[in-house]
Amino acid sequence: MPLTFDDLLDRARGLVRDGRRAVLGIAGGPGAGKTTLAEHLVRALNAGGPHRAAHVPMDGFHLADAELERLGRRDRKGAPDTFDPAGYAALLRRLREDPDEVVYAPGFERVLEQPVAGAIPVPPAARIVVTEGNYLLLAEGSWGRVRPCLDEVWFCEADEDERIRRLIARHEEFGKDHETAVAWVLGTDQANADLVATTRGRADLLVPPAALPAVALPEG
Repeated sequence: MPLTFDDLLDRARGLVRDGRRAVLGIAGGPGAGKTTLAEHLVRALNAGGPHRAAHVPMDGFHLADAELERLGRRDRKGAPDTFDPAGYAALLRRLREDPDEVVYAPGFERVLEQPVAGAIPVPPAARIVVTEGNYLLLAEGSWGRVRPCLDEVWFCEADEDERIRRLIARHEEFGKDHETAVAWVLGTDQANADLVATTRGRADLLVPPAALPAVALPEG
């Protein structure tokens, strides 16, 4: 039988055992639908009671533009070395090890294209945290600290033409003209997508496009 969203929801619920907090990772290339899936999972999980699930995106660990300029990496924003993976792994460990206090995670402001500190509160009631991002399965450098902090990692597969269309539309929505958006998607974003594709085999579950929710949300 084809995998459905309800199957994914049941699997996510099953990660919470013995009352402890579980952390679920959703990986995939830019525009593969990671954010859509995470948002819908958290919404459905919270239908059974408020604050039972929380969404903590990896994007809050983007380095600020000022630091990217200093490092000479501003034109590659979104590549693995434009994040703080050690800080991300430290937050994931804290989410697992300190479930009895509110943990504040950084968010990412799409309009500003900047991380925002302390934007996402994760309350003690949250029994499952859903985190999503491109590089959850990357093993190189400090990224290798991330996977051990996650109970499972699912990989969102996507039709390439649709993924590229989504990305171009997203870049245009947040201020790029069409030509600039296309150049960025086929250059920087595509290089990142090619790298992420090499991590697919490390996932616990492959999520086909048909299992993603149909209602449009901001896509990651």
